[in-house]
Amino acid sequence: MKIATTDTIPGHKTVKYCGLAKGCSVRGTHLGEDVIAILKTAVGGEVHEYTQVFAQVREQALDRLMEDARDLGANAVVGVRFETTEIGSGAAELMVYGTAVVVVEG
Repeated sequence: MKIATTDTIPGHKTVKYCGLAKGCSVRGTHLGEDVIAILKTAVGGEVHEYTQVFAQVREQALDRLMEDARDLGANAVVGVRFETTEIGSGAAELMVYGTAVVVVEG
């Protein structure tokens, strides 16, 4: 599955539009991770606990995007965008979406 934030994939021709493909993941953090993150926020610097959680969320959302695109008959997704939303304290949603298409080399 080819994924691109651009509207086309270099070296490929779009031959079919399949529709909107999307993937979503919502993840909360463990209370212990929240306490550590709060302490790190007070002194500054990267909060690795949140970075790790968000990396997992991003990969899961992308996996779901690709699964949705395959279900639509696509072999690529173009115009991919990410949106995030905080859902309560310690939980975040990541939505990824794009246009599912069939591409061929050329």
